[in-house]
Amino acid sequence: MVQKLLKAAQKKLTMKIRSKFFFIIALATISNFSFSQIDQSKGTFEDKFRQLDEVFPSPNLSRPATGEPGPDYWQQRADYKIKIKLDEAARSVKGSEVITYTNNSPLKLNYVWLQLDQNIFDKNSINNLTRPWWGGNKSVDFSTLRRQNFMDSFDGGFQELSIKVNGKDAKINLVGTHVRINLNEPLIMGESTELEVEWAYALVEENAVRARNGYESFEDGNDIFLLAQWYPRVTVFSDYEGWHNKEFIGNGEFTLEFGNFEVDITVPADHIVAATGSLQNQDDVLNGTQKRRMKKASKSSKPIFIVTPDEAYDNELEKSSEYKTWSFKAENVRDFAWASSRKFIWDAAGFKQDSLENPLVMAMSFYPNEGEPLWSKYSTEAVMHTMEVYSKYSFDYPYPTAQSVNGPVGGMEYPMITFNGPRTELENDGSRTYSRSEKEFLIGVVIHEIGHIYFPMIVNSDERQWTWMDEGLNTFLQYLAEQEWDINYRSDRGEPRWITDYMSSNYQVPIMTNSESLLQFGNNAYAKPATALVVLRETILGRELFDQAFKEYSERWKFKRPTPYDFFRTMEEASGVDLDWFWRGWFYSTDHVDIALENIHIASLDTLNPQIDLAKDRIDFEKEPEILLDNRNEQSGIKTRVKERPELLDIYDEYDEFTPSDREMRDYEEILDDLYDKNDSDPEWKKKALVEALAKEEDYYIFEFKNKGGLVMPIPLELTYEDGKKELIRIPVEIWRKNPNRTRWLKRSELKITQAVIDPYWEIGDTDIENNYYPTRLIPARLKPRASRSNPKNLMQDLLNRNKKITSHN
Repeated sequence: MVQKLLKAAQKKLTMKIRSKFFFIIALATISNFSFSQIDQSKGTFEDKFRQLDEVFPSPNLSRPATGEPGPDYWQQRADYKIKIKLDEAARSVKGSEVITYTNNSPLKLNYVWLQLDQNIFDKNSINNLTRPWWGGNKSVDFSTLRRQNFMDSFDGGFQELSIKVNGKDAKINLVGTHVRINLNEPLIMGESTELEVEWAYALVEENAVRARNGYESFEDGNDIFLLAQWYPRVTVFSDYEGWHNKEFIGNGEFTLEFGNFEVDITVPADHIVAATGSLQNQDDVLNGTQKRRMKKASKSSKPIFIVTPDEAYDNELEKSSEYKTWSFKAENVRDFAWASSRKFIWDAAGFKQDSLENPLVMAMSFYPNEGEPLWSKYSTEAVMHTMEVYSKYSFDYPYPTAQSVNGPVGGMEYPMITFNGPRTELENDGSRTYSRSEKEFLIGVVIHEIGHIYFPMIVNSDERQWTWMDEGLNTFLQYLAEQEWDINYRSDRGEPRWITDYMSSNYQVPIMTNSESLLQFGNNAYAKPATALVVLRETILGRELFDQAFKEYSERWKFKRPTPYDFFRTMEEASGVDLDWFWRGWFYSTDHVDIALENIHIASLDTLNPQIDLAKDRIDFEKEPEILLDNRNEQSGIKTRVKERPELLDIYDEYDEFTPSDREMRDYEEILDDLYDKNDSDPEWKKKALVEALAKEEDYYIFEFKNKGGLVMPIPLELTYEDGKKELIRIPVEIWRKNPNRTRWLKRSELKITQAVIDPYWEIGDTDIENNYYPTRLIPARLKPRASRSNPKNLMQDLLNRNKKITSHN
């Protein structure tokens, strides 16, 4: 009986109904078709859901499988006492420091490494000898020429380097941007050693070299000095890599140890200094008016000038020959940076947060008159907005100050201080204006750089190895903060629709690539991971689960050093969702999202009763288009043989092919008998199931999806019904688990479906939206008229004109 039914079903599927695909249901014994399975080749199957256990490092008691710091977690400590003096005329600095280095590791150390980042400007540095200079097509850009000219006469790198260990001259090995200090005795767990270092170096002109630090000269004869990577810093020693002594080449930034800083900065007496930490000697460097304004600003939610624009302008007119020392103290920071200039306007406001440990943060900005009126309106406001938004998603801001400083560096971050570049334009009437883009650039870069104080200045990831861990996570939060600033803010990164060109490009590497080997650096390290996290939050996990997991990661790893695997594991463990497929696709591959809706088949459920089902077949057949030849024959008056000779008609002309035969009816009776399951407690359950399903009068829609981009994703599917109503269905990513290339999905509906669209809100970064529509939509476009312009070189005309001028002159 089963074989008979199979043959009958096969016959129905291949018979005359061409316009529909019939969905045949009869017995459970033959309805073994899975809509998510299609034929696969053993040799080509790729498991997109394969777990990452073989990729991640094995968990241990320092970094367990939960993604949190384990009971054996440790990290080193470096405390600094530094004295530095700025020589404004020579544009150089000279300094000394005492570093107290504590070994908290279970290993004994025979040597300590220091970072000498200024050595990147040495003529023989890896950066200088391998720096790309070409512009393509046998060209070189002007900024490269400017840099080359500057470096030709510049003696860069640390000079006058002197290092002692516990008061004794140290034996050292200089290796590029690092120096190894050999210890007289091994440094064991729990012990400390003192490193005494002296140095000097010339500052680079930042606009010429495009560095993260240096000076900027103005036509009025004054400079802005931005000091970063300015002192020899202890290299990280960690549980997962040992000494992090990768060369500083330029792209991969920094990873450092936490500690306390006491820094004395000696500068010209008329300079204003902004720095990491809290100012310790206000009475020595600020006048009475400035101190009163500071006190007032601490109680104000809106910025108040500490140094006004007029005062800054007056300050530029004369250069003091005297010096002042500004003393700063910073606790539990991984780095220290500072800025100095007599051109600085200074404003401040008191940012209050719901924190018992740190209820008040002084938000401050430093900028020249060339930044007005843009900076006084937006910089400090953006600083406070950043802390408000970032703290909501991570943790309360833990430091006493948060600062934005204008200078030649477009955007860089350090604990409590950031360098940001936008300026205004001087108009012919002496006023200064700014464009919409410059306004958004300032707001965006302040959010981004202040955000970096959270990641990686507090959540202390390894920038030298994994750029995305701070840039990507920070760009994600920047996107959230920008949209909470203004829903109409034109963010550059984060929205999935903006990443599609990059995702489908060929010139790229996975996110999980070392910083110095990245291609399309901004897209890879900033845009793609930020977009991935937006997709993870909005589409995969939902806001509640994502926000809980991300906050858990942030709290776990503040003031500690996470790896990518700690982040991945925490997000899975805290959300309770297996995300290995997501990390594999977005972070370990260069696949992109391109899901095509290839076909939709509409099927009806047969009753198995030939009288009913064949009547349906007749209706479907009658809906087919008329045969063109027969139609034209009738129009031409051609009479058929049977019309001219009616006696040729017989019983088959009275009953069409959709008339059930006695045999078909007998088969139907046998089918009904087979539906009786005597071994079940409800012997007629199959018949009841069929009757109940038929009573619903539903159509069966079979959707065929193709994964053309390779990246498996959930399928947001919007259906439009005949009554105009829409339904958004999110098909889980597991639909691809048996075949990552093609899959089918079944939808039952009483109402007719008139349209289906994949990713209607452009939320998954699908690179080709035109194959998302069924039926295919008309592609909107605009044609712009273009006049043909031809201006060929006419040397003959030029030469004749020149000869005429010469003749007339003679």
